Amino acid sequence: MFIPYAELFCHSNFSFLKAASHPEELVERAHAMGYRALAITDECSVAGVVRAHVAAKACGLHLIIGASFTLLEETHLQVIALAHTRNGYGDLSALISRARNRAGKGAYVAQLADFATLNDCTLIVVCTLSMNENMLRALKSTFGADSFYLGACLHKTAHDEALVSHAHMLFEATNVPCVALGGVQFHVRSRKAAHDVLTAVRLKKPLSECAADVLPNSEPHLRTRARLAALFPIGWMMASAEIAARCTFNLSELAYEYPEEIVPKNHTPTTWLRACTEKGLAERYPAGPSAHVLHMIEHELTLIAKLKAEPFFLTVFDAVQFARSRNILCQGRGSAANSVVCFCLKITEVDPAQMNMLFERFMSLERNEPPDIDVDFEHERREEVMQYLYAKYGRHRAALAAALTCYRSKSALRDAGKALGLSLDQVDRLTGTIAWWDGRGIAPERLLEAGFDPANTRIQKVLTMASTLIGFPRHLSQHSGGFVIARDDLTRLVPVENAAMPERTVIQWDKDDLETLGLLKVDVLALGILTVLRKALAMLGRSLESIPKDDAATYEMISRGDTLGVFQIESRAQMAMLPRLRPKVFYDLVIEVALVRPGPITGKMVHPYLRRRNGEEPVSYPSPEIEKVLERTLGVSIFQEQVMQLAMVAAGFTPGEADQLRRAMAAWKKKGGLEPFQKKLVGGMLARGYSAEYAEQIYSQICGFGEYGFPESHAASFALLAYFSAWLKCHHPAEYAAALINSQPMGFYTPAQITQDAARHGVGLLPIDVTVSQWDCTLEVISSHDEKAEKEPLLAQKCIEKTRFEAKTAETSAPKVLLGEKKSISVIRLGLRLVKGLSEPAVTRIAQARQARAFANVDDLAQRAALSKHDLTALSRADALITLAGHRRQAHWETLGFENEFHIYNHNITGDLSSINVRKNTGDLVPSAQIGEEVMADYQNTGLSLRPHPMALLRPQLKLQNMLRATDLPVTRPRQIVRVCG
Repeated sequence: MFIPYAELFCHSNFSFLKAASHPEELVERAHAMGYRALAITDECSVAGVVRAHVAAKACGLHLIIGASFTLLEETHLQVIALAHTRNGYGDLSALISRARNRAGKGAYVAQLADFATLNDCTLIVVCTLSMNENMLRALKSTFGADSFYLGACLHKTAHDEALVSHAHMLFEATNVPCVALGGVQFHVRSRKAAHDVLTAVRLKKPLSECAADVLPNSEPHLRTRARLAALFPIGWMMASAEIAARCTFNLSELAYEYPEEIVPKNHTPTTWLRACTEKGLAERYPAGPSAHVLHMIEHELTLIAKLKAEPFFLTVFDAVQFARSRNILCQGRGSAANSVVCFCLKITEVDPAQMNMLFERFMSLERNEPPDIDVDFEHERREEVMQYLYAKYGRHRAALAAALTCYRSKSALRDAGKALGLSLDQVDRLTGTIAWWDGRGIAPERLLEAGFDPANTRIQKVLTMASTLIGFPRHLSQHSGGFVIARDDLTRLVPVENAAMPERTVIQWDKDDLETLGLLKVDVLALGILTVLRKALAMLGRSLESIPKDDAATYEMISRGDTLGVFQIESRAQMAMLPRLRPKVFYDLVIEVALVRPGPITGKMVHPYLRRRNGEEPVSYPSPEIEKVLERTLGVSIFQEQVMQLAMVAAGFTPGEADQLRRAMAAWKKKGGLEPFQKKLVGGMLARGYSAEYAEQIYSQICGFGEYGFPESHAASFALLAYFSAWLKCHHPAEYAAALINSQPMGFYTPAQITQDAARHGVGLLPIDVTVSQWDCTLEVISSHDEKAEKEPLLAQKCIEKTRFEAKTAETSAPKVLLGEKKSISVIRLGLRLVKGLSEPAVTRIAQARQARAFANVDDLAQRAALSKHDLTALSRADALITLAGHRRQAHWETLGFENEFHIYNHNITGDLSSINVRKNTGDLVPSAQIGEEVMADYQNTGLSLRPHPMALLRPQLKLQNMLRATDLPVTRPRQIVRVCG
């Protein structure tokens, strides 16, 4: 007898650490078992339903959207809510949001009264032996008689028979109908072991101590209908199918509606976008746009109108306008740089008309989805933009997208190892072998090297379990800046919960889910180099627009690989490539940014391009069609767009298929999925007359892009910032170095490396001094007649005309500067931000007190700036009290016995302090340290030193050991054996 059944109580692994199967696995298994429907009911969450929706759509299973809740106020009562309609789903989403916002990140507090707000939903309370008829009547009164059920989970325990009898009794007493529930935690029996391990991870104790917490058997899986019929009354199973028939809501019904306040009342989104674009067009092309530009704008605006995406562009434009009104540097990147409209709106700074980039890479009718615009803002001021969006649209309408954190190899090994009883030392040694982990196992010899027996049963279980856990969701965190903004209440579109950071809220879907459903995300991202540029330009009193294009001196510096601290081309790999590529124009820089990436390197594209550029091999193309695609990169595919175009012109892919290929490339390393494209790509190229060798070469390059390759539009946006930062470094090295230090932490290089590089470029450096230093590094001008030039005790390594200074002896203090014929120079005064342990509020008080009058001594500083003993100790150890107390040891000695009684009561000390008894500096009581000790103390307390480089101190001893300097190597004999160190 066929008995219809729908599973209405099923947790996926998006009930983090409480279930052991992916949503897709549950959907596919339920379909294979012939279930009428499946409800994904994760705990106070719909985080996994988009994945389930995609899988259900593919196999034709009826998916029900729901959630389960545990009510602490009702002695851990479990309630399941299933949405019938779009309105019911909206109510459920809002309920989840309320429950989540009552608690911190990852928790929720659901209350009985919450469920009275649900309409168009079925509510099921899970039956327990402790439940009585009065309790059930009260729930029925709260929830409403319609669509309220009593559900029973039978897992072949000793209580099953009693539970069935008890449920029957409650039904007869209250007339609340009963329904069968699977209480599913995993799709197949074999996942029970993974569920046990996840339980141990969640409870933070070894599995051996979790006997009372793990499931008693493996019954909570998707069982056959025949097996369920042997447990449940037939009427209960049929009730599940009846409930499923009412639940007609599908995620495809969700329609995004753009915010309306971005359009003036006398305009429509279409007319307002055109007006804003035309205004920007006049500013971008003061001499008048070309016919080509006008054609591109009309093409873009027409397509934008067909997709009804004008509000999206206007929303991003509004955020950019706000940033510019506050002098916050920003720049759009990614595929948005393909758009002339974005260029006119000043969302991007790259003119696609000059770069020959395709708008269809950005958006197209075939994809019929919102475009992706990434806008970078200064990393120190991005929060201002985010709070502006929250304030403009309200927290009920704006929230960040989620970022799904999943188990990767190392975290899976670590959690599985701890759960299965390995010690922390063993776990550390096991994860140390991760370089040889491929998701399936670690070679026995590697385990032996780490001190493990490969045949050990426990080690084998750890490896097996870790392999299962890889890819499991671990928790939701916040996206780096992807905002979701709704016209009305966002909580009726997707649940919103608290993030870990204060003043932040996050939705339960990540960027992939949003893309799947076609929902808007505005990316408000942070980029450190924009902070650096703004600070450097502020010192110069200039703007980005004033930086000249195609500066020969800048490209010459880049071609030398002299790019420490220059955005995107500062890595050692980039520095090594630059002298080989020798960029001369902006497009060379675009190629440089994209070329030194894992994708082109893995795809073996780097050396062929260099050889062709240098004339070492001929540039050839298999066909005129491919020549059009690869001509600008000498026949080598470097950019993602070129790979897509190759698939279309050489293998017959449609634009939609090419876009699917692009998405598969991006996800290949994590999820796989390129294999289905191999046959079509290779077969299509062979059918069009290309050789098998060339077809396989193209496929290999596509696989390489799975390692991370740049689209041309992205590379162009980054190349522009690389040029700006290189120009500043070339022509204003002092300002640029100071801005780099003032924007830390960021980039590849530490303040120590930045200051050493600045000295090599002729920049003078002045030490931290509490009597003059600000929080940030500042610029000071020293003339040849300035006493500071002769008396500044630690003016370091000043290089006149870029001649590197070198200390003559290790015993001398830092040298005086010889200005020669140069009348004045700009030098960097290091800021108090470099003093480890010193807070910015303390520095603010120092600056305020210093404005009134100069400090007489250390006691005067401490009293008037309300400094604690901790503050003074930090300053003395950093040698920042040298003007007030002499050398580092003497200053530290003076602060040892200091106790400031004033600042404890009042940090705003005012009035006449002349009557306060202060200790007078009676001369050095403590001998100064040796130069080597001073250098070590500098690094320990500020992270850099303006004294001689540590190698300079060791050089006399190294010379006695016949160690050669780098400058000695060019004059050595061929094949001479040498000794060097560094």
